[in-house]
Amino acid sequence: MSVWSAGSGVAAGSPVPGPASARERAQQPADSGERHRLTAVTGLAALSLDAMASVAYGPEAIVLVLAAAGGYGLGFTLPVTVAIAGLLAVLVASYRQVIAAFPDGGGSYAVAKAHLGRRTSLVAAASLVLDYVLNVAVAVTAGVAALTSAFPGLYADRLWLCLGILVVVTAVNLRGIVESARAFIVPTAVFVVSILVLIGVGLFRDGPVSTATTAGHASVLADNATTVGALLLLKAFAAGCSALTGVEAIANAVPSFRTPRAKHAQRAEIALGAILGVMLIGLAVLIARFGLQPVEGVTVLAQLADASLGHNWAFYVIQFATMTLLALSANTSFGGLPVLLKLLARDNYLPHVFALKADRQVHRHGVLTLAGISAALLVFSGGDTNTLVPLFAIGVFVGFTIAQTGMVLHLRHERGGGWVGKAMVNGFGALLTGVSAIVVTATKFHDGAWLIIVALPLLVLGFEAVHRAYRRIGERLGLGRIPQSPRRARSLVVVPVSGLSRLTSEALNAAVSLGDEVHAVTVTHHEPEDRASALALLRDWELWNPGVDLVELPSAHRTVGRPVATYVQSLRARQPDARITVLIPEVEPERLWQRMLQNQRGAVVAHAVRRDTDAAVCRLRLRLGAVR
Repeated sequence: MSVWSAGSGVAAGSPVPGPASARERAQQPADSGERHRLTAVTGLAALSLDAMASVAYGPEAIVLVLAAAGGYGLGFTLPVTVAIAGLLAVLVASYRQVIAAFPDGGGSYAVAKAHLGRRTSLVAAASLVLDYVLNVAVAVTAGVAALTSAFPGLYADRLWLCLGILVVVTAVNLRGIVESARAFIVPTAVFVVSILVLIGVGLFRDGPVSTATTAGHASVLADNATTVGALLLLKAFAAGCSALTGVEAIANAVPSFRTPRAKHAQRAEIALGAILGVMLIGLAVLIARFGLQPVEGVTVLAQLADASLGHNWAFYVIQFATMTLLALSANTSFGGLPVLLKLLARDNYLPHVFALKADRQVHRHGVLTLAGISAALLVFSGGDTNTLVPLFAIGVFVGFTIAQTGMVLHLRHERGGGWVGKAMVNGFGALLTGVSAIVVTATKFHDGAWLIIVALPLLVLGFEAVHRAYRRIGERLGLGRIPQSPRRARSLVVVPVSGLSRLTSEALNAAVSLGDEVHAVTVTHHEPEDRASALALLRDWELWNPGVDLVELPSAHRTVGRPVATYVQSLRARQPDARITVLIPEVEPERLWQRMLQNQRGAVVAHAVRRDTDAAVCRLRLRLGAVR
């Protein structure tokens, strides 16, 4: 069921076009529409920014957890990172299967919808919504953190910098960027090459070249070091898995790739996994090699750049490359969430306004909603990355777990070649991400993770409430059923007037054209000055004699809406089968600012009539700019 939506685009009884013949296909342009789609390279640049940029905060999340065990705990950074890289390999293998099984895109939402039921698919959709929203806040704060690491004097203004970047990204997306994928290649390549150079040079260093970035900054290493136990390692593993965010983005956008779409998407997924894995392990090796410790106000990546390349132009190149990529990774959400909201609106789980596109093919309502929620999160976190990363990871892990669990059922149902091994890979991945979600939720509950626990079911309940509302509306409208044949009923038109003018004349012209019977009404009050104006209007009306009687509606209170609604109710009682329309004449000023000069009586009358009667309301606007 789809309420108030357009049709399929093929009229009933129209011939359905069949497949083109070989000659017709040969005569079509070779790149018919394909040149506007993504290759493996451009897809990697456009859809992997979230995952690539996560190396700016993923390793730091591991170090901050292990710092509770002092310098000894930091020695486990590499083993934990290797475990995360192993999970990354499992996720890449799993999402390659998702791409092949669901080439129409949708990721975890599509998998859950097909194999885990409607409620689970809504949980997947809610986790994706939270993922996209938190990605913007995390990416922007991490980008500003990279900037303030290079310019410490800006640290106190980090919240305003975050909000400024969010405004810029939002403004760009409201204008629309159709061919933005090619533009992402350069910053992505600069960032990846910079990180690989940092790792390569650092491997040949015996010690840090420079520690200028940490000078004057307090260490956050715990004085009362705890022991390194299984729980601490699990916490570090779960926190570091925030570096895996964005792995699912390619599977969500398979239709955006060139033919063969699945193969191009799978190649991009493999390339993403390989590059991300190398960067994560390489940075972890350098953290152990240089013995870095987390300090207040300086990111781990900035420390690594300083230690490996020195505090020179190369250091600032990496910082600016990181900041740029992080800002662009926020753009991934602006491209993905509005599309997801459109899909949910199409399935009647969100208001249909989210399915509308502006002139530039932009889902404007989705973009503005994302910007507003992200701004609230930035204010809530104070522009601090580490406050948001734990919240970010929970939604990501929920989506990962649902997708891989659904793929186990899909493989079991299909029973293709080697399905048992593939199912075991997905099942193992679902177990790891599910455990990570539980660990992050438990350990970060008092740090704000409870917000996700509350928000996730509330979103699902909200989706279902909207769906029930649309279902009830559809039942009352009789959607899916052939309605009765149209029949003509007597039409009554009520026109509220407050004076004689061209507006009054135009309103009566429209009313007599629409209705069989026209009633002009005016609301009068008992005050002396109001009474004098009412008598003057009645006298002028008789002189004008438009062929329509003017009915006076006395009102003991200073209101205009309720007397008109009461009069309409009396008409309905006298003529229950008539169609009643209230035609409200209004002026539309030539200038936008001149709307503030209007008295808003039309809006007051319209509200009262809609609230208290079943009459149709028609607001006739006379454009002053069109009057000669």
